Amino acid sequence: MVDFIYYTPTEVAFGKNSEEQTARLVKKYGGTKVLLHYGGQSAVRSGLIDKIGSLLKEEGIPFITLGGVVPNPRVSLVRKGIELSRREGVDFVLAVGGGSVIDSSKAIAYGLAYDGDVWDFFEGTAVPKACYPVGAVVTLPAAGSEMSDSCVISDDEKNLKRGVNSNLVRCKFAVMNPERTFTLPPFQTACGATDIMMHTMERYFSKDVDMTLTDEIAEALMRTVKESVFYVLKDPCDYRHRAQIMWASSLSHNDLTGCGTRRDFASHKLEHEISALFDVAHGAGLSAIWGSWARYVMKENVSRFVRFAVNVMGVTNDYTDPEGTALRGIEAMERFYHAINMPTCITELIGRKFTEEELDQLARQCSRDGSITIGGFKVLHQSEMREVYALANH
Repeated sequence: MVDFIYYTPTEVAFGKNSEEQTARLVKKYGGTKVLLHYGGQSAVRSGLIDKIGSLLKEEGIPFITLGGVVPNPRVSLVRKGIELSRREGVDFVLAVGGGSVIDSSKAIAYGLAYDGDVWDFFEGTAVPKACYPVGAVVTLPAAGSEMSDSCVISDDEKNLKRGVNSNLVRCKFAVMNPERTFTLPPFQTACGATDIMMHTMERYFSKDVDMTLTDEIAEALMRTVKESVFYVLKDPCDYRHRAQIMWASSLSHNDLTGCGTRRDFASHKLEHEISALFDVAHGAGLSAIWGSWARYVMKENVSRFVRFAVNVMGVTNDYTDPEGTALRGIEAMERFYHAINMPTCITELIGRKFTEEELDQLARQCSRDGSITIGGFKVLHQSEMREVYALANH
Protein backbone atom coordinates (compact mmCIF):
# COMPACT_ATOMS: atom_id res chain seq x y z
CA MET A 1 0.00 0.00 0.00
CA VAL A 2 1.27 3.47 -0.85
CA ASP A 3 0.59 6.57 1.23
CA PHE A 4 -2.30 8.70 0.01
CA ILE A 5 -4.34 11.84 0.62
CA TYR A 6 -8.04 11.48 -0.07
CA TYR A 7 -9.66 14.83 -0.83
CA THR A 8 -13.28 15.10 -1.96
CA PRO A 9 -14.59 18.59 -1.23
CA THR A 10 -17.56 18.46 -3.65
CA GLU A 11 -21.00 18.74 -2.04
CA VAL A 12 -23.44 16.32 -3.69
CA ALA A 13 -27.19 16.77 -4.07
CA PHE A 14 -28.47 13.43 -5.39
CA GLY A 15 -31.93 12.20 -6.29
CA LYS A 16 -35.27 13.16 -7.75
CA ASN A 17 -35.78 16.93 -8.07
CA SER A 18 -32.25 17.56 -6.80
CA GLU A 19 -31.84 20.34 -9.40
CA GLU A 20 -34.18 22.40 -7.23
CA GLN A 21 -31.18 23.01 -4.97
CA THR A 22 -28.95 24.45 -7.70
CA ALA A 23 -29.44 28.18 -7.10
CA ARG A 24 -29.13 27.76 -3.34
CA LEU A 25 -25.83 26.01 -3.82
CA VAL A 26 -24.55 28.66 -6.22
CA LYS A 27 -25.30 31.30 -3.59
CA LYS A 28 -23.75 29.17 -0.84
CA TYR A 29 -20.47 29.04 -2.74
CA GLY A 30 -20.32 32.73 -3.48
CA GLY A 31 -21.81 33.05 -6.95
CA THR A 32 -23.24 36.49 -7.73
CA LYS A 33 -23.07 36.41 -11.56
CA VAL A 34 -23.20 33.05 -13.32
CA LEU A 35 -22.11 31.68 -16.67
CA LEU A 36 -24.64 28.92 -17.44
CA HIS A 37 -22.66 26.62 -19.74
CA TYR A 38 -24.20 23.71 -21.64
CA GLY A 39 -23.92 21.58 -24.77
CA GLY A 40 -26.45 21.03 -27.53
CA GLN A 41 -30.15 21.65 -27.85
CA SER A 42 -31.20 18.62 -25.78
CA ALA A 43 -30.65 20.58 -22.56
CA VAL A 44 -32.85 23.35 -23.96
CA ARG A 45 -35.55 21.04 -25.36
CA SER A 46 -35.80 19.15 -22.06
CA GLY A 47 -36.56 22.40 -20.27
CA LEU A 48 -33.60 22.02 -17.93
CA ILE A 49 -31.85 25.23 -18.99
CA ASP A 50 -35.05 27.21 -18.47
CA LYS A 51 -35.54 25.45 -15.14
CA ILE A 52 -32.08 26.33 -13.87
CA GLY A 53 -32.47 29.88 -15.19
CA SER A 54 -35.75 30.31 -13.31
CA LEU A 55 -34.19 29.02 -10.09
CA LEU A 56 -31.31 31.48 -10.41
CA LYS A 57 -33.76 34.34 -11.02
CA GLU A 58 -35.77 33.36 -7.93
CA GLU A 59 -32.58 33.63 -5.85
CA GLY A 60 -31.78 36.99 -7.43
CA ILE A 61 -28.66 35.69 -9.19
CA PRO A 62 -28.09 37.17 -12.67
CA PHE A 63 -26.68 34.88 -15.34
CA ILE A 64 -25.62 34.62 -18.97
CA THR A 65 -25.66 31.49 -21.13
CA LEU A 66 -23.21 29.85 -23.47
CA GLY A 67 -24.08 26.62 -25.28
CA GLY A 68 -22.34 24.70 -27.98
CA VAL A 69 -20.08 22.29 -26.10
CA VAL A 70 -19.38 19.17 -28.16
CA PRO A 71 -17.82 15.81 -27.25
CA ASN A 72 -14.06 16.22 -26.94
CA PRO A 73 -14.69 19.87 -25.91
CA ARG A 74 -12.82 22.53 -27.88
CA VAL A 75 -10.45 25.15 -26.55
CA SER A 76 -11.91 27.60 -29.08
CA LEU A 77 -15.23 27.63 -27.18
CA VAL A 78 -13.36 27.81 -23.88
CA ARG A 79 -11.63 30.99 -25.06
CA LYS A 80 -14.99 32.41 -26.14
CA GLY A 81 -16.40 31.60 -22.69
CA ILE A 82 -13.50 33.30 -20.93
CA GLU A 83 -13.87 36.45 -23.01
CA LEU A 84 -17.65 36.55 -22.54
CA SER A 85 -17.41 35.92 -18.78
CA ARG A 86 -14.82 38.64 -18.27
CA ARG A 87 -16.88 41.13 -20.21
CA GLU A 88 -20.02 40.30 -18.23
CA GLY A 89 -18.39 40.15 -14.79
CA VAL A 90 -19.04 36.44 -14.17
CA ASP A 91 -17.73 35.04 -10.88
CA PHE A 92 -19.18 31.50 -11.00
CA VAL A 93 -19.30 28.91 -13.81
CA LEU A 94 -22.24 26.50 -13.75
CA ALA A 95 -22.05 23.44 -16.01
CA VAL A 96 -25.27 21.76 -17.11
CA GLY A 97 -24.47 18.52 -18.94
CA GLY A 98 -21.96 15.69 -18.95
CA GLY A 99 -18.21 15.47 -18.72
CA SER A 100 -17.53 17.53 -21.83
CA VAL A 101 -19.58 20.45 -20.51
CA ILE A 102 -18.04 20.18 -17.05
CA ASP A 103 -14.52 20.06 -18.47
CA SER A 104 -15.22 23.06 -20.71
CA SER A 105 -16.56 24.90 -17.66
CA LYS A 106 -13.48 24.00 -15.64
CA ALA A 107 -11.21 25.27 -18.40
CA ILE A 108 -13.13 28.55 -18.51
CA ALA A 109 -12.75 28.82 -14.74
CA TYR A 110 -8.99 28.27 -15.07
CA GLY A 111 -8.76 30.90 -17.79
CA LEU A 112 -10.70 33.51 -15.83
CA ALA A 113 -8.04 33.42 -13.15
CA TYR A 114 -5.10 33.59 -15.58
CA ASP A 115 -3.63 36.42 -17.61
CA GLY A 116 -2.24 34.23 -20.38
CA ASP A 117 -3.81 31.77 -22.83
CA VAL A 118 -5.62 28.93 -21.04
CA TRP A 119 -4.05 26.35 -23.42
CA ASP A 120 -0.73 27.03 -21.62
CA PHE A 121 -1.98 24.76 -18.81
CA PHE A 122 -2.76 21.95 -21.24
CA GLU A 123 0.59 22.29 -23.02
CA GLY A 124 2.34 22.16 -19.65
CA THR A 125 4.05 25.55 -20.06
CA ALA A 126 2.17 26.95 -17.06
CA VAL A 127 0.64 25.53 -13.87
CA PRO A 128 -2.74 26.74 -12.51
CA LYS A 129 -2.38 28.91 -9.41
CA ALA A 130 -6.03 29.93 -9.08
CA CYS A 131 -9.45 29.04 -10.44
CA TYR A 132 -12.95 30.51 -10.37
CA PRO A 133 -15.59 28.36 -8.64
CA VAL A 134 -17.43 25.73 -10.68
CA GLY A 135 -20.65 23.83 -10.03
CA ALA A 136 -22.28 21.05 -12.06
CA VAL A 137 -25.77 19.84 -12.85
CA VAL A 138 -25.00 16.40 -14.29
CA THR A 139 -27.08 14.94 -17.12
CA LEU A 140 -24.72 12.27 -18.48
CA PRO A 141 -22.89 9.91 -16.10
CA ALA A 142 -19.55 8.95 -17.64
CA ALA A 143 -16.51 11.13 -17.08
CA GLY A 144 -16.97 11.65 -13.34
CA SER A 145 -15.64 15.18 -13.84
CA GLU A 146 -18.17 16.48 -11.31
CA MET A 147 -16.05 15.03 -8.47
CA SER A 148 -12.58 14.73 -10.02
CA ASP A 149 -9.58 17.05 -10.22
CA SER A 150 -9.36 16.42 -13.97
CA CYS A 151 -10.07 18.62 -16.98
CA VAL A 152 -9.50 17.43 -20.58
CA ILE A 153 -9.73 19.78 -23.58
CA SER A 154 -9.06 19.39 -27.32
CA ASP A 155 -7.41 21.75 -29.78
CA ASP A 156 -8.95 20.66 -33.07
CA GLU A 157 -6.64 22.86 -35.12
CA LYS A 158 -3.59 21.04 -33.76
CA ASN A 159 -5.35 17.63 -33.40
CA LEU A 160 -4.32 17.53 -29.75
CA LYS A 161 -6.21 16.45 -26.63
CA ARG A 162 -4.64 17.29 -23.28
CA GLY A 163 -5.54 17.11 -19.61
CA VAL A 164 -4.75 19.10 -16.49
CA ASN A 165 -5.16 17.84 -12.93
CA SER A 166 -5.47 20.19 -9.97
CA ASN A 167 -7.56 20.28 -6.80
CA LEU A 168 -8.22 23.94 -7.58
CA VAL A 169 -10.77 22.96 -10.21
CA ARG A 170 -12.83 20.48 -8.22
CA CYS A 171 -16.52 21.36 -8.41
CA LYS A 172 -17.98 23.11 -5.38
CA PHE A 173 -21.12 21.05 -5.79
CA ALA A 174 -22.66 18.41 -8.05
CA VAL A 175 -26.39 18.09 -8.59
CA MET A 176 -27.39 14.62 -9.81
CA ASN A 177 -30.93 13.60 -10.69
CA PRO A 178 -30.96 10.15 -12.36
CA GLU A 179 -34.27 11.03 -14.05
CA ARG A 180 -32.34 13.50 -16.21
CA THR A 181 -30.52 10.55 -17.80
CA PHE A 182 -33.67 8.70 -18.96
CA THR A 183 -33.47 10.20 -22.47
CA LEU A 184 -29.84 9.29 -23.13
CA PRO A 185 -29.43 7.31 -26.38
CA PRO A 186 -28.15 3.72 -26.03
CA PHE A 187 -24.77 4.61 -27.55
CA GLN A 188 -24.13 7.40 -25.03
CA THR A 189 -25.30 5.15 -22.21
CA ALA A 190 -22.86 2.42 -23.26
CA CYS A 191 -20.00 4.89 -23.76
CA GLY A 192 -20.67 6.24 -20.30
CA ALA A 193 -20.63 2.82 -18.67
CA THR A 194 -17.35 2.05 -20.44
CA ASP A 195 -15.72 5.25 -19.22
CA ILE A 196 -16.96 4.71 -15.66
CA MET A 197 -15.54 1.21 -15.47
CA MET A 198 -12.30 2.32 -17.10
CA HIS A 199 -11.73 5.04 -14.51
CA THR A 200 -11.75 2.33 -11.87
CA MET A 201 -9.74 -0.12 -14.00
CA GLU A 202 -7.01 2.49 -14.49
CA ARG A 203 -6.60 2.48 -10.72
CA TYR A 204 -7.27 -1.23 -10.17
CA PHE A 205 -4.53 -2.48 -12.48
CA SER A 206 -1.68 -1.67 -10.16
CA LYS A 207 1.33 -3.49 -8.82
CA ASP A 208 0.24 -2.44 -5.32
CA VAL A 209 -1.88 -5.42 -4.37
CA ASP A 210 -2.08 -5.15 -0.58
CA MET A 211 -5.01 -2.71 -0.34
CA THR A 212 -7.79 -5.27 0.00
CA LEU A 213 -10.56 -2.84 0.95
CA THR A 214 -9.87 -0.57 -2.04
CA ASP A 215 -9.84 -3.62 -4.33
CA GLU A 216 -13.18 -4.81 -2.96
CA ILE A 217 -14.76 -1.39 -3.48
CA ALA A 218 -13.40 -1.23 -7.03
CA GLU A 219 -14.63 -4.72 -7.90
CA ALA A 220 -18.11 -4.02 -6.51
CA LEU A 221 -18.36 -0.82 -8.53
CA MET A 222 -17.31 -2.52 -11.76
CA ARG A 223 -19.70 -5.44 -11.24
CA THR A 224 -22.56 -3.07 -10.48
CA VAL A 225 -22.04 -0.97 -13.61
CA LYS A 226 -21.57 -4.10 -15.73
CA GLU A 227 -24.93 -5.39 -14.50
CA SER A 228 -26.87 -2.11 -14.41
CA VAL A 229 -26.06 -1.05 -17.96
CA PHE A 230 -28.09 -3.94 -19.38
CA TYR A 231 -31.12 -2.95 -17.32
CA VAL A 232 -31.07 0.65 -18.56
CA LEU A 233 -30.42 -0.35 -22.17
CA LYS A 234 -33.56 -2.48 -21.93
CA ASP A 235 -35.57 0.10 -19.97
CA PRO A 236 -34.13 3.63 -20.20
CA CYS A 237 -36.43 4.80 -17.38
CA ASP A 238 -35.20 2.26 -14.83
CA TYR A 239 -34.53 4.71 -12.00
CA ARG A 240 -32.75 2.26 -9.70
CA HIS A 241 -30.12 1.25 -12.22
CA ARG A 242 -29.75 4.75 -13.71
CA ALA A 243 -29.07 5.94 -10.16
CA GLN A 244 -26.45 3.27 -9.55
CA ILE A 245 -24.64 4.15 -12.78
CA MET A 246 -24.78 7.86 -11.97
CA TRP A 247 -23.33 7.41 -8.49
CA ALA A 248 -20.71 5.00 -9.80
CA SER A 249 -19.60 7.66 -12.28
CA SER A 250 -18.69 9.99 -9.45
CA LEU A 251 -17.11 7.36 -7.22
CA SER A 252 -15.03 5.93 -10.05
CA HIS A 253 -13.16 9.20 -10.61
CA ASN A 254 -13.00 10.86 -7.17
CA ASP A 255 -10.12 8.49 -6.28
CA LEU A 256 -12.09 6.31 -3.83
CA THR A 257 -11.30 3.26 -5.97
CA GLY A 258 -7.60 4.11 -6.00
CA CYS A 259 -6.78 4.80 -2.35
CA GLY A 260 -3.44 3.19 -1.55
CA THR A 261 -2.58 2.20 -5.12
CA ARG A 262 -0.64 3.81 -7.95
CA ARG A 263 -2.72 4.72 -10.99
CA ASP A 264 -1.96 3.66 -14.55
CA PHE A 265 -4.15 5.66 -17.01
CA ALA A 266 -2.16 4.49 -20.06
CA SER A 267 -5.37 3.47 -21.85
CA HIS A 268 -6.77 6.96 -21.33
CA LYS A 269 -3.60 8.60 -22.64
CA LEU A 270 -3.55 6.33 -25.67
CA GLU A 271 -7.21 7.02 -26.37
CA HIS A 272 -6.86 10.78 -26.06
CA GLU A 273 -4.69 10.80 -29.16
CA ILE A 274 -7.20 8.66 -31.06
CA SER A 275 -10.14 10.95 -30.26
CA ALA A 276 -8.01 14.02 -30.93
CA LEU A 277 -7.15 12.76 -34.42
CA PHE A 278 -10.43 11.08 -35.35
CA ASP A 279 -12.96 12.80 -33.03
CA VAL A 280 -14.45 9.51 -31.83
CA ALA A 281 -16.50 9.11 -28.66
CA HIS A 282 -14.17 8.74 -25.70
CA GLY A 283 -15.83 5.62 -24.29
CA ALA A 284 -15.75 3.88 -27.66
CA GLY A 285 -12.07 4.75 -28.07
CA LEU A 286 -11.33 3.27 -24.66
CA SER A 287 -13.03 -0.04 -25.41
CA ALA A 288 -11.21 -0.24 -28.75
CA ILE A 289 -7.75 0.11 -27.21
CA TRP A 290 -8.10 -1.57 -23.79
CA GLY A 291 -7.85 -5.23 -24.81
CA SER A 292 -4.63 -4.62 -26.72
CA TRP A 293 -3.14 -2.69 -23.78
CA ALA A 294 -4.20 -5.48 -21.41
CA ARG A 295 -2.56 -8.23 -23.48
CA TYR A 296 0.59 -6.15 -23.88
CA VAL A 297 1.08 -5.50 -20.14
CA MET A 298 -0.55 -8.57 -18.57
CA LYS A 299 2.66 -10.42 -17.69
CA GLU A 300 3.82 -7.52 -15.50
CA ASN A 301 1.40 -8.80 -12.87
CA VAL A 302 -0.61 -11.81 -14.01
CA SER A 303 -2.22 -12.28 -10.60
CA ARG A 304 -3.92 -8.87 -10.88
CA PHE A 305 -5.52 -9.88 -14.19
CA VAL A 306 -6.52 -13.23 -12.66
CA ARG A 307 -8.26 -11.43 -9.81
CA PHE A 308 -10.07 -9.17 -12.29
CA ALA A 309 -11.11 -12.17 -14.37
CA VAL A 310 -12.52 -14.04 -11.39
CA ASN A 311 -13.93 -11.28 -9.18
CA VAL A 312 -15.25 -8.90 -11.85
CA MET A 313 -15.84 -10.95 -15.00
CA GLY A 314 -16.93 -14.19 -13.33
CA VAL A 315 -14.30 -16.39 -14.98
CA THR A 316 -13.54 -19.74 -13.35
CA ASN A 317 -10.02 -19.75 -11.96
CA ASP A 318 -7.77 -22.42 -13.46
CA TYR A 319 -5.09 -22.52 -10.78
CA THR A 320 -2.80 -24.54 -13.06
CA ASP A 321 -2.83 -21.88 -15.78
CA PRO A 322 -2.93 -18.31 -14.38
CA GLU A 323 -2.09 -16.74 -17.74
CA GLY A 324 -4.96 -18.62 -19.35
CA THR A 325 -7.34 -17.37 -16.66
CA ALA A 326 -6.07 -13.84 -17.14
CA LEU A 327 -6.57 -14.00 -20.90
CA ARG A 328 -10.08 -15.36 -20.48
CA GLY A 329 -10.82 -12.36 -18.28
CA ILE A 330 -9.67 -9.98 -21.02
CA GLU A 331 -11.76 -11.89 -23.57
CA ALA A 332 -14.78 -11.74 -21.23
CA MET A 333 -14.37 -7.97 -20.98
CA GLU A 334 -14.30 -7.70 -24.77
CA ARG A 335 -17.46 -9.82 -25.00
CA PHE A 336 -19.09 -7.39 -22.57
CA TYR A 337 -18.07 -4.47 -24.78
CA HIS A 338 -19.60 -6.17 -27.81
CA ALA A 339 -22.76 -6.96 -25.85
CA ILE A 340 -23.31 -3.22 -25.29
CA ASN A 341 -22.27 -2.42 -28.89
CA MET A 342 -18.86 -1.00 -28.06
CA PRO A 343 -15.88 -1.61 -30.39
CA THR A 344 -12.87 -3.70 -29.40
CA CYS A 345 -10.49 -2.82 -32.24
CA ILE A 346 -9.70 0.06 -34.56
CA THR A 347 -11.66 -1.13 -37.60
CA GLU A 348 -14.78 -1.39 -35.44
CA LEU A 349 -14.08 2.11 -34.15
CA ILE A 350 -13.33 4.11 -37.31
CA GLY A 351 -14.23 1.69 -40.11
CA ARG A 352 -10.67 1.03 -41.27
CA LYS A 353 -7.16 0.37 -39.97
CA PHE A 354 -4.71 3.10 -39.04
CA THR A 355 -2.09 3.76 -41.69
CA GLU A 356 1.57 3.32 -40.78
CA GLU A 357 1.90 7.11 -40.78
CA GLU A 358 -1.04 7.45 -38.40
CA LEU A 359 0.47 4.86 -36.05
CA ASP A 360 3.67 6.91 -35.99
CA GLN A 361 1.75 10.13 -35.38
CA LEU A 362 -0.31 8.67 -32.54
CA ALA A 363 2.78 7.36 -30.73
CA ARG A 364 4.67 10.57 -31.34
CA GLN A 365 1.89 12.76 -29.96
CA CYS A 366 1.17 10.49 -27.01
CA SER A 367 4.85 10.52 -26.01
CA ARG A 368 5.28 14.25 -26.77
CA ASP A 369 7.95 13.34 -29.32
CA GLY A 370 9.51 10.80 -26.99
CA SER A 371 9.86 13.21 -24.07
CA ILE A 372 7.42 11.45 -21.70
CA THR A 373 6.32 7.96 -20.75
CA ILE A 374 2.84 6.81 -19.73
CA GLY A 375 1.48 4.12 -17.45
CA GLY A 376 2.29 2.69 -14.05
CA PHE A 377 1.37 -0.98 -14.35
CA LYS A 378 3.92 -1.09 -17.16
CA VAL A 379 5.75 2.08 -18.16
CA LEU A 380 5.36 2.65 -21.89
CA HIS A 381 7.85 4.54 -24.04
CA GLN A 382 7.10 5.85 -27.53
CA SER A 383 7.98 2.62 -29.33
CA GLU A 384 5.84 0.59 -26.91
CA MET A 385 2.91 2.97 -27.33
CA ARG A 386 3.13 2.33 -31.06
CA GLU A 387 3.12 -1.42 -30.44
CA VAL A 388 -0.11 -1.16 -28.43
CA TYR A 389 -1.75 0.93 -31.14
CA ALA A 390 -0.58 -1.66 -33.71
CA LEU A 391 -2.04 -4.54 -31.67
CA ALA A 392 -5.45 -2.84 -31.76
CA ASN A 393 -5.12 -2.12 -35.47
CA HIS A 394 -7.30 -4.88 -36.90
